[in-house]
Amino acid sequence: MNDAIESQKAPEPVGAYPHARKVGDLLFLSGVGPRERGTSIIPGVTLNESGEIFAYDIAEQCHSVFKNVRTILEDSGAKWENLVDVTVFLTNMKDDFPIYNKLWKKYFGENPPCRTTLEINCLPTPIAIELKCIASLL
Repeated sequence: MNDAIESQKAPEPVGAYPHARKVGDLLFLSGVGPRERGTSIIPGVTLNESGEIFAYDIAEQCHSVFKNVRTILEDSGAKWENLVDVTVFLTNMKDDFPIYNKLWKKYFGENPPCRTTLEINCLPTPIAIELKCIASLL
C-alpha cells in the first residue's frame, strides 16, 4: 500500500508533493514548516519589502512547526507519540539550536524519537526551520 495524504488543515505544500504517504506500517511526512494554511503568514517571521527575512523568532516558529506536524499526523491516522525519526533543518544552528533543543525536550519529554539536526543555508520559503518526519502506524 502506498497512499498519499493531503491534510485540509496543514499549510499547503509549496511544491508538487503530498503532506504524507503511508507505506506499510510507516508514515512518511514531507518537509513541514511553520507556515499557516490559506495565508502567507509565517508565525515568528517579519519580512522586508523584498520578501526576505528581516527578523524572526525561532521559538514561535518551533511551536508552529510542531503544531503543523501534529496536524498532519492526526489527519493521517497517527499520533505525536508515533514519531520514530525526525530530521530537522535549521538555517542558523549557532543561534537557534539552543532554543529549538529546549522546546524539543518540552514537546517530546521522556521518550523522544531519533533525531538528526542539520544546518542549511536556506529553505524554499522564508522560514528558519523545517522538519522531515517518519512515524510508525502500529
